[in-house]
Amino acid sequence: MKTISIIKPGPQTTVQDLGRWGYQDRGVPVSGAVDQYALRLANLIVGNREGEAALEITLGGIETEFVQDSFFALTGAEAEARLNREKVFPWSRVAAARGDRLTVDYSRKEARIYLALAGGIDVPPVMGSKSTYLRGGFGGYLGRALKKGDLLECGPAGGAGLPGIPSGMIPAYADQPTLRVVLGPQDEEISAEGLSTFRSSAYVVTRQADRMGCRLEGPRIRHRRGPDIISDGTSFGAIQVPGNGQPIILLADRQTTGGYVKIAGVISVDWPVLAQALPGREIRFATVSLKKARELYLQRELALTRWLR
Repeated sequence: MKTISIIKPGPQTTVQDLGRWGYQDRGVPVSGAVDQYALRLANLIVGNREGEAALEITLGGIETEFVQDSFFALTGAEAEARLNREKVFPWSRVAAARGDRLTVDYSRKEARIYLALAGGIDVPPVMGSKSTYLRGGFGGYLGRALKKGDLLECGPAGGAGLPGIPSGMIPAYADQPTLRVVLGPQDEEISAEGLSTFRSSAYVVTRQADRMGCRLEGPRIRHRRGPDIISDGTSFGAIQVPGNGQPIILLADRQTTGGYVKIAGVISVDWPVLAQALPGREIRFATVSLKKARELYLQRELALTRWLR
């Protein structure tokens, strides 16, 4: 069912779900939403499965028109939004009628906004996912970012959805975040001085930040012998340290393998904060144990499950 027409697509708007899992051994990146938690919550609000396809709107600046009555939700980055002339509140379910226009202004604080529609974006799955992989030109809507005039279809609406999300469950996006990390798997290749620098220094997100990774700039992290390892698998939030000692945090469209030392990985409950970091944002790191990372993840998921019940 045709549901929404793109009038202004913004700098980069793509169709994303929770990713294309099980194909990294064949060189296919996972892709999917960078802020997975925001996408999950947006889908739950409108009555979709939490992994259904939605729109990932980078920076904002999008305008759409509904061609069918529908429900929608906006989550993620803070940005002014209006349905016709009425203000739209994020993290809540909103009804739209045929002919209504939704406008989302540019975000000044965070990077990515998610627009979920009742029924989910209906595009052909590729390798089990509707996510767009821009570098490969496949998945999503014709394998590309959306353009003016694109007309998107949605599947049948599911459950009744939710009126909104309690404030305590909304991610606390921060202006100067401290990301919690678990050291490894090659932290032994970093000198003691380098580890101390990593733990104690502030790093700034550079303009070389996209869906593939987030390059940082700050005090040099020194290696023991050098930056190169035998290439191995990568994961979301892994922090590589190349020869210049400037860390790179890998994101959704990351390469499937990498040959640089990985000093640590950002824990999953802090991925939303990482996903929303704009260029110029200052980031610090704090190490936690793997046990603590698991506890924090389970606490968040249990709280979400209990609330849904």
